[in-house]
Amino acid sequence: MADLRAVLEKLSNEFGVSGRERAVRALVKNEIEGLVDRLTVDALGNLITYKAGDGPEPRLRVMLSAHMDEVGFMITKVEKNGLLRFAGVGGPDQRTLLGKRVVIGDERLPGIIGAPPPHLLSRDQLNRIVPIEEMAIDIGATGDKEAGGKVKVGDYATFATRFSVLSDDPAFPTVRGKAFDDRVGCTVLIGLLAEHYPVDIVGLFSVQEEVGLRGARVAAYRTEPDAAIALEGNTCDDTPRLPDEETSPVTRVGDGPAITIMDRSFFTHPGMLRLFRETAAAEGIPIQYRAPGFGGTDTGAIHLSRAGVPSIQAGIPCRYIHGPASILNMNDLTNTVRLAGAALRRINRGYLTREN
Repeated sequence: MADLRAVLEKLSNEFGVSGRERAVRALVKNEIEGLVDRLTVDALGNLITYKAGDGPEPRLRVMLSAHMDEVGFMITKVEKNGLLRFAGVGGPDQRTLLGKRVVIGDERLPGIIGAPPPHLLSRDQLNRIVPIEEMAIDIGATGDKEAGGKVKVGDYATFATRFSVLSDDPAFPTVRGKAFDDRVGCTVLIGLLAEHYPVDIVGLFSVQEEVGLRGARVAAYRTEPDAAIALEGNTCDDTPRLPDEETSPVTRVGDGPAITIMDRSFFTHPGMLRLFRETAAAEGIPIQYRAPGFGGTDTGAIHLSRAGVPSIQAGIPCRYIHGPASILNMNDLTNTVRLAGAALRRINRGYLTREN
């Protein structure tokens, strides 16, 4: 198996806001060279890989999906004073933006997100979240002529966060980085493509998930899988809670792969859920269940393709997703590779029937 932490570090540090995933795609292509039988890039920019199984024909075709894009920003206006107005792409958490370092465009121009200083604000203004419309990116330009020579409207930007290791403790190895949603899923998929299975694999590194599951929709239609597994960086809120807050966390870092039973975009197929439960029990892999009703993933588009695709989503709990930096436990990541790989060796048509 590849050094998953090293792969995650490279993917996390790369630039790939929705609609501008080409650098991530190039990196993924380099990582999977020799691991797949063939690959193609479609009109939207999806990287679709194919790997034949070694089981008897007719074989099931299983799609493994992870999205390459990350949340970020697009430059919308260059002000006369050289500041850059911007819009969010894919829903970055605006609570976390002020004062954060960003990089802009293909040249990775450095900048910082700013807003009026607190000294000049009223009490009401201080007690609210500053909307993106009132923020600007400062690149240190003296005016619009200088700024316009470096940046143009339509350029993308993302956080300048670099990957780092927080703890090497084997019991709780944690790392920090940007874009874990969903570079962590891409890392898992690369790890899975290094192995062989009795089923045929369609490995999808999709684009534009954060803006409407767009890449997965066309890729699933094109490849016609019999079943699908989406690999995600899952929402996690196991941080300290208010004294009177009684709700349980959506997921917990370190408690294993998180299985989604339902979110805003799909219901997990019962047979695929049974497959993962039985596989986890047989392999001694800890799993948890993501609290229902939150968010949506590529599965929401894949399971509706053509006549329908039995689907499931397995994810790695990540704290602070859609912000400047996330934290995850590497044991959750490696256990997700183990779980999905073992499920691919166990899956058969019996798990995919309507009777499940």
